[in-house]
Amino acid sequence: MRRVVIKLGSSVVADDNGEPRMEVLSRVCDALAELHGSGDEAILVTSGAIARGIHVMELGQRPSSIRELQAASAVGQGKLYRVYDELLRERGLISAQVLLTFFDMSARTHYLNARQTLSTLLEWRVLPVINENDTTATDEISFGDNDFLAAQVAVLIAAQELILLSDIDGLFTADPRLYPDARLVSDVSDFAAMEALEIGHSSSPLGSGGMRSKVVAADMATAAGISTVICNGLRPEALSAVLAGEREGTRFAAREARYSSFKLWLKYAKPARGTLVIDAGAVRAVREGSASLLPVGISEVRGDFDAGDAVEIVEHARGDGGTSRHLGKGICNYSAGELRQVIGLNSAAVREVLPRATDEAVHRDYLVLD
Repeated sequence: MRRVVIKLGSSVVADDNGEPRMEVLSRVCDALAELHGSGDEAILVTSGAIARGIHVMELGQRPSSIRELQAASAVGQGKLYRVYDELLRERGLISAQVLLTFFDMSARTHYLNARQTLSTLLEWRVLPVINENDTTATDEISFGDNDFLAAQVAVLIAAQELILLSDIDGLFTADPRLYPDARLVSDVSDFAAMEALEIGHSSSPLGSGGMRSKVVAADMATAAGISTVICNGLRPEALSAVLAGEREGTRFAAREARYSSFKLWLKYAKPARGTLVIDAGAVRAVREGSASLLPVGISEVRGDFDAGDAVEIVEHARGDGGTSRHLGKGICNYSAGELRQVIGLNSAAVREVLPRATDEAVHRDYLVLD
């Protein structure tokens, strides 16, 4: 049995006027029904609620203010799901609407609850239709686009495949809309090699994503051992070809899973509230010795955070004008105020200042390195 997450971008779900592309959505639901009928499991992650609301309210263009985006989503969300529900029911499938926020992924207990809910729906042979709950999202707590949400869902439910449907054929060496000689990149196994490519942020008039967000989503998913494909959802044969294992779009090979589910959540989902700058000795201990990070190795604390918050960990810059190298991310046992009192102190000295403090600023079990 395979488990597949299929994500539809706004430009696939709706045309530039916000009208649902019924022919495209029908084809997607045909593919979902075929997967389901073969005993496989599928989850649909969809954009388009805001686009649908824009069309219903005759706004003309995508609003820029959060309150208007939230209101447009509130208008469009139920109407968009009804389209999916009716199409899937016609094909004998029961569906469930699931709305997630960034907080649902960044708070560990909510993350586990979301996993349990989705797992139960799949056990019941119900097809989840997931969207971000834009009605309550804000700039500070938002996925930004549903590519990131789709990758998080794929990691959450341990999918084998993630398919991102866009309005272009895949990742190109440059933007094909600007450079006619741009070539399709069929396979990606080395993310570092893509730095030479001109990967843009442009999206459809009604969407919020772009190719860069899809590449980041692929990076996240493949790090969890999930193969990822970006392809053109508007081409009638594209999705069925990907599901059949045929060459289509851009395929990102699954990598050997380096992290536990917890550390994947920490690395990609839990937002960092501050930064710890550490010295060369601490870098060696953490990187080469797999040690915990102690206050003695910290040279600077940036930001304002509480105990239990995630923090970025960077290497102390060397020389004048040097840049700090990012090393990883971890959950801090101290608040920023407490840590500023004890940075550079050994454990005995730390206990003189903070008698109830733990030895580790960041324990190795709650630390994930790049």
